[in-house]
Amino acid sequence: MSDLVIRSRRAIIDGAERPATITVSDGLIRDIGPLDAPLPDGVERSDVLDLGPDVVLIPGLVDTHVHVNEPGRTEWEGFESATRAAAAGGVTTLIDMPLNSIPPTTTSEGLRVKRSAATTQSFVDVGFWGGAVPGNVADLAPLHEAGVFGFKCFLLHSGVDEFPPLSPVELREALTEAARIDALVIVHAEDAATIEAATPASGRLHQDFVASRPRDAEERAIAEVIAAARETGARVHILHLSDGDALPMLRQAQADGVRISVETCPHYLTLAAEDVPDGATQFKCCPPIRERGNRDALWAGLADGTIATVVTDHSPCTADLKLFDTGDFGLAWGGIAGLQVGLAAVWTEARRRGVPLSDVIGWMASATADQVGLADRGRIAVGARADLVVFAPEESFVVDVTSLHHRNQVSAYDGKTLTGVVRTTLLHGIPIDLTAPPRGALLTRGQP
Repeated sequence: MSDLVIRSRRAIIDGAERPATITVSDGLIRDIGPLDAPLPDGVERSDVLDLGPDVVLIPGLVDTHVHVNEPGRTEWEGFESATRAAAAGGVTTLIDMPLNSIPPTTTSEGLRVKRSAATTQSFVDVGFWGGAVPGNVADLAPLHEAGVFGFKCFLLHSGVDEFPPLSPVELREALTEAARIDALVIVHAEDAATIEAATPASGRLHQDFVASRPRDAEERAIAEVIAAARETGARVHILHLSDGDALPMLRQAQADGVRISVETCPHYLTLAAEDVPDGATQFKCCPPIRERGNRDALWAGLADGTIATVVTDHSPCTADLKLFDTGDFGLAWGGIAGLQVGLAAVWTEARRRGVPLSDVIGWMASATADQVGLADRGRIAVGARADLVVFAPEESFVVDVTSLHHRNQVSAYDGKTLTGVVRTTLLHGIPIDLTAPPRGALLTRGQP
């Protein structure tokens, strides 16, 4: 790869915005100097990318929560379409979830099939989570050795029969094995009994759906995970936190030394239950989008560090599964498709709240990379991968679902005005060309 020098009047480096000259060689950042630094020997002016004052150079995002669904449900989403959307949204690394594909990634053979499907199709770098399901404790160590980044589990029905939930006993068995091999376990934390006791959702009112997935369901499940992590010493991570009332117990567990981390998602940070129209099932997800006051609590959890990461939980499906003809929140498939617009959505709300872009990049790039042990990306630093994004933070656009790259034209963000446009995404120091053959790499845990 030829050398590239980027002169940027605005770049996010070490958690702050400053001018810099970044020198790239062989896909890595080799030097960071002042804006007026002389060109390295042998570098021609034609190899200099001179950025204007209206853009910020940021590291490529690392999205650790993406449902690609291929193979088996490729009509929902596939590696080609998902990674196109990722590149267009400034995501240069994604970690694929182990379910909704068939077979699920719960065995070494399932991982082999998944990796085979992703080969030659990915416009960005892709890694894989494994799954912890009843009866596969013996599969965890082989999957870990094969390079998965950890293990996802559910504490209630996942929505697909081939990925069943763990009971409290099975959770502890999985965590005991995970502690032995020092693997991360990521948990969809909603309590099945609490949801079964609630009034089931039906009909077009989003508020009835929210009531069917009460806050108590998250809090009881999170308490169970904290207790199990205390007992086993395992590393655990709470997925897609939607309930701000759970933050005090999580904060206390972290203070007590429990190895627990937390993520939330753009839709919980930017949308509000009060604004969801009747029958608009594109807003259905589990756990649900909650009220405005709850949204404020999540932002406070990010500010104090209890929540470390923001990820999209891109979970698309075909349009027919959203049941737009009836708008029935009880029967429609739950999941938000947001991979391409996650950065813009979070930045739009952060900007409104006076939160700096550097914080957003921390939550969506460096912290997510660190969570899965990919310290060579998610930051602009000497020695890091030259996965970079030219981002226009003051430019607005209206989301048009027909122009998004993910496979199905369903989005909770359709028609919304967002601020922040990805102008160019560079992977390994070269701009991604969506008309050229994909050149993303398949990642394994622990690789150099």
